[in-house]
Formats: sequence, C-alpha cells, structure tokens
Amino acid sequence: MKIAMLARNPGLYSHRRLKEAAEARGHTLDILNTLRCTVHIASHRPQVFYNGAPVAAYDAVIPRIGASITNYGLAILRQFEMRGIWSLNESVAIGRSRDKLRSLQILAKHGLGLPLTAYANDPKAAEEIIKAVKGPPVVIKLIEGTQGIGVVLAETMSSAKSVIEAFRGANVNILVQEFIKEAGGTDIRALVVGGKVVAAMQRTGAPDEFRSNLHRGGSAKVIKITPEERSTAVRAAKRMGLNVCGVDMLRSNHGPVIMEVNSSPGLEGIESATGKDIAGQIIDFIAANAKSATTKTKGRG
Repeated sequence: MKIAMLARNPGLYSHRRLKEAAEARGHTLDILNTLRCTVHIASHRPQVFYNGAPVAAYDAVIPRIGASITNYGLAILRQFEMRGIWSLNESVAIGRSRDKLRSLQILAKHGLGLPLTAYANDPKAAEEIIKAVKGPPVVIKLIEGTQGIGVVLAETMSSAKSVIEAFRGANVNILVQEFIKEAGGTDIRALVVGGKVVAAMQRTGAPDEFRSNLHRGGSAKVIKITPEERSTAVRAAKRMGLNVCGVDMLRSNHGPVIMEVNSSPGLEGIESATGKDIAGQIIDFIAANAKSATTKTKGRG
C-alpha cells in the first residue's frame, strides 16, 4: 500500500514508529508536512498540492494533525477524502473530538459516564455553574486545550469565580467540571484500534500535580482494566466515529467517567508502558480496511 501521513514533525516518536511499522510490512509511507499542503478547489477536480506539486495517488491517509492547526489540517484532510482516499480517522470525527463541549454532548446523548459538566457564556453565571457541578473544588478547562494545557483546579468558590471571570473576560470558551477526588491524581488511557482496546495504561500525575498527562511530568504503568472500562472506551470510540483513539477515563465512585477522547494519541507512553507494538496494529488495521472511495464523511457534524 501507499500511505500518506499528515504530520509536521517526522522525528516525533509516534510518526517514526508508524513509518517503521509500515515499511516493515512492505508498505510505503510518506510524511507530508500539513502546512506545506495546499488545496485547489475546482468543480469535479478536488486537488491537493504539496510543495507546489500535485499529490500522488495514495491508498490511505493517516491524519496526525496538531491541535494548534486543527482547522487548516481538517481542510487538507477533507480534500483527501473528496478524492476518495481512505482516512484512518475522518475529518468530521476529528473535528468532534477537538471540541470538548461537542464531544461531551455526543457521549452524554448515548449514556456514557461523564463528570458533571457546565458551560455558560456569561461570567455572571460563574457561581451558578460551579454549584451545578457540586463544587468547589472544580476543574476549569479550555474547550480546545490539549496535553493538560489550559486546565485549572480551583479549590474555593472565590478562586473558581475569579478564574472563570478571567477566562470569559478574555473571550476564551471554557468548561467547568466536577473534581473527581477519589481518582487520586491518576487516570486510565485505553487505546482503541478498530473497535477493540489493544492496550491500556494508568497515568499518575507528578507530585503536587492533579493533571496526570505525561507531558506534565506524569508517569505511566500497564494496568488491567475492568470489563466496564473496556466497554466504555469501545463505545466512546464508536460514538465519536474514530477508528483509532485514546480514551481517557477516571475511576469514580459511580464507575468510569470519560475525560477526553483523543483522536491523535501519542504512542510513546503506551508502547513503553505495555511493551506492545501499537504502531504495527494500526498499520495492520489500515491494510485490512482501507478501500478507495469508502469514506463515510458527508459533512455531518
């Protein structure tokens, strides 16, 4: 197969591993810098150009679009889809996952476990939404944040109101969520590939850090998840429309609650923790499922 990967940093662990796994299986994988791709729009002739030249025909595309260029990256990916090129994760599904509010609305609609969450535009409603999530303490998040950036734990009513008012004063959209104290600064990441959990790890935050992200200095170890946690991760991936994703969950007193569904999960932490060839499993899934002109994207949100 001939595979394209949309990614800005070819030296990143996840990107190197996917390329190695593809080539070890006899496939060709080209890494295209997303920002060097351009779209040419003409009736019946969807074109993508790379460094000024038309992009060759590919059997599949792996989108590894950074959060900072989501909109541009999705525009490029849509153009690949319009050419009938199969995408590992489709543009509509990635767009859903990058909008925390939208993804929580979808998951809530289908009855998946979530922390109590509130959203408001008016900073004067700060006290109302804090009480709606049974706080304080509360967790305040940027709607489009990633890797733990833009996540604040506010432990008192006054501090929570101050943070909310400051964000809204800067015209930044935020969510307010209940603080799951019993999780103890740890979470679970379940890696889903093709409707199956292929690996899981427990992440623990650095000392004095409530966020468990590895980018924030957290540590990871392999963990055996419960059937309920496994089912929750698989259902979340299905409802979001993602073939590959990382589902981040907390263990609460009332069962697993989903914090985020990551459509471009890093592989380094989970491969190191579990010793599994996740990159190889992703490439095998692509080889078994990539078929021309079978994208489901119809412009539905």
